[in-house]
Amino acid sequence: MTAKNKTALVTGGSRGLGRNMTISLAKKGIDVVITYQSNQQKAEEVVAEIQALGQKATAFQLDAANIQLFDEFYTMLGEYLKEQTGISKFDFLINNAGTALYAPFAETTENQFDDAMNIHYKGVFFFTQKALPFLNDGGRIINISSGLTRFSFPGSSAYGSMKGAVEVLTKYLAKELGTRHIAVNVVAPGAIETDFGGGRIRDDKERNANVASYTALGRVGLPDDIGGVVSFLCTEDAGWINGQRIEVSGGMVL
Repeated sequence: MTAKNKTALVTGGSRGLGRNMTISLAKKGIDVVITYQSNQQKAEEVVAEIQALGQKATAFQLDAANIQLFDEFYTMLGEYLKEQTGISKFDFLINNAGTALYAPFAETTENQFDDAMNIHYKGVFFFTQKALPFLNDGGRIINISSGLTRFSFPGSSAYGSMKGAVEVLTKYLAKELGTRHIAVNVVAPGAIETDFGGGRIRDDKERNANVASYTALGRVGLPDDIGGVVSFLCTEDAGWINGQRIEVSGGMVL
């Protein structure tokens, strides 16, 4: 598989890790479609940046937690792809969209749990299911998880366990989609300096230094540490990687 004339769909691609993934994909010659929750301006800036690299790009607004919107989204996506390429299909699905939830187990509310479940697991499950008719055989699915499925910190019981569910789902998808030669993998970032969770790792110097102290490479991760791994998994060189969890954390809590 070569990158030429390939298209990736990245959910939550307008900022943070998602933005970095899209730029990295474009640098490998892959066209990109991104979704964004609310910040159209940021999404349009990413689209312009991809186009400046010589690749096709567009952005669709989507609440990745609202399953009722998925059919309409894929109808619009299929029409866009057919207009651009002649067929209503794409090659790479990156399930990246997500929100933070920091709450002690004893204080996590049902509403918090349901909101997190809808975007981090239920949404991923059904967004991927509805993608299957539009995904080319030989394509790739990459689910974004978290280091918090391997190590635990107080306050992330709901978020971490839902990401754990995504990791189990990934293995099932790899098995069931193998007949279509679709490889499915997990990328699990460690702590990264972005605006995720209100920028708590990026902006809190004490917390940042604490994370760096138990990371083997001695610093907190940056978005540039993640995007290249995701784009690599969309290349021919990564074609025999399937059903795997790749943690990209600089060696946190070894």
